[in-house]
Amino acid sequence: MEQIFDRIYIDPNICNGKPIIRGKRITVQTIMEFLSSGESHKSILEQYPSLEADDIVACLKFATELTNHSFVIKKAVA
Repeated sequence: MEQIFDRIYIDPNICNGKPIIRGKRITVQTIMEFLSSGESHKSILEQYPSLEADDIVACLKFATELTNHSFVIKKAVA
């Protein structure tokens, strides 16, 4: 298991290697989808009582760091 930031981990044996929160089977993607659909931090914490507010902040930091990289979009060849 590789630690990314203080609360985000990647383990190839959990959730197909997607970034997860503190060894739980809750992916960063899941939390980001809730946030992008307008869910509040409070609502997410109520739905996932094992999470802490800092876990949500860690997901936001992780997503922010991902956008800090340059990306190249390759044109599809038909």
